Amino acid sequence: MAGVPDPMSVTDPDPASHPRRVRLLAAMFATSGVLHFLVPRLFEAIVPRWLPAKRALVYLSGAAEIGCAAGLLTEAAWAGPASAGLLLAVWPANIQMAVDETREGQSLVRRVGLWVRVPLQVPMIRTALAARRG
Repeated sequence: MAGVPDPMSVTDPDPASHPRRVRLLAAMFATSGVLHFLVPRLFEAIVPRWLPAKRALVYLSGAAEIGCAAGLLTEAAWAGPASAGLLLAVWPANIQMAVDETREGQSLVRRVGLWVRVPLQVPMIRTALAARRG
């Protein structure tokens, strides 16, 4: 359909806002990465049950997020693909959190917010993959 961007394309439909989106993604990574070290228990709770060494994975993913944030801000060639890979790697944790909150009967607003967050990984991955093209 003409005029409708392909959500799986890495071409940037709005190049003018691209630098702002990359900075926003970097800020999200930096904030989340620091929180992994400040409140690791919060993140341990969303590591999928089948994965071992939850605390180590939390610290590792926090360090990776901080590294990706720095790479995106400095326009390092590796940062876009690494950020996309990281977003793919943590996607199961986002799904696990939504599943757990749904099972526990949390508020409807919270459950909807967590489930809406799951597909929002797609535009974040697109931004990461297009980071060096902007």
